[in-house]
Amino acid sequence: MKPRRIVLTGATGFIGSAVLAELARIRDEPGAGFGALRLRAVGRREPAARGRADEWIPADLSDPRSLRGVCEGADVVLHLASLVGSDEQQCSAVNVGGTAALMAQARAAGAGRIVHLSTSAVYGPGPHRGIAVDGVLPAPVSAVSRTRLAGERPALEAGAVVLRPGLVVGPGDRWVVPTLSQLVVSTKALWGGGRALLSMVAVCDLARLIARLALGHGPAGGGIWHASHPDPVRTADLVRALAARGVWPEVDQDLSEAECLERMAASGCRVSPRQLGLVAQDHWYDSAAIWAAAGCPPGPGPLARLDEAAPWYREFLACG
Repeated sequence: MKPRRIVLTGATGFIGSAVLAELARIRDEPGAGFGALRLRAVGRREPAARGRADEWIPADLSDPRSLRGVCEGADVVLHLASLVGSDEQQCSAVNVGGTAALMAQARAAGAGRIVHLSTSAVYGPGPHRGIAVDGVLPAPVSAVSRTRLAGERPALEAGAVVLRPGLVVGPGDRWVVPTLSQLVVSTKALWGGGRALLSMVAVCDLARLIARLALGHGPAGGGIWHASHPDPVRTADLVRALAARGVWPEVDQDLSEAECLERMAASGCRVSPRQLGLVAQDHWYDSAAIWAAAGCPPGPGPLARLDEAAPWYREFLACG
């Protein structure tokens, strides 16, 4: 049987490395039932776990010329790379121009399936509660979210399955829990009483979903799907669960969002009011459909996965 060739961008990143590990596990598992897989990693630097990829091709999404031929022979293209930064021009070069160039390569190669990773941050400030895809008009407020929204267009035109996960947590997360840590330390409180409901997903579960899509399950493409765990997480439950695992001290005081902003300013906290709003207000997007379409159990939820992630967070925050 001819091997199924899967091309991955972002294979050294937080989510991409988890997807690469999951696909390598499936490839190496006897009798997995998916046939032979061949994994080609594409990126600016070689993955640390080099043995997980069968091929490594250096390329830079900001330089479309470097992408020529990277999808040759590909059956599946997983575009999991993006640039996170404040420079609009640089973000656009990677998240829009790079995506368009990669999609052109995927189409030229005749890839039968494309999966493109976006973000629910394209919706902008909440509160959002249980909304369907585009249940509110996207209103991105940062260079990253604006350019990632713009990058969805060439992906959809190429027939990609576009995924919009919410907050992704787990080993390797350098944004969600570290940002929450700054809030906890500076406010010593639950902002807004911790009542906000958040769309979240553990990186291992998101990786399982993407691998399942890569192997031909679920929607054919050309559409957008929310890709968080179907059950939202209450902020208070998240903060207390991480405190119980020694990631930060216990928090027993409730303050309003305005009072938290005052404490943040007084402590010199670098988290912006907009970032506080992301966890102090509801940001919950209905994600049940993609798990059902892919025939992929969503798992026990991100809080249940914290036992696996807590050691990584404790070490990372201690080094910070």
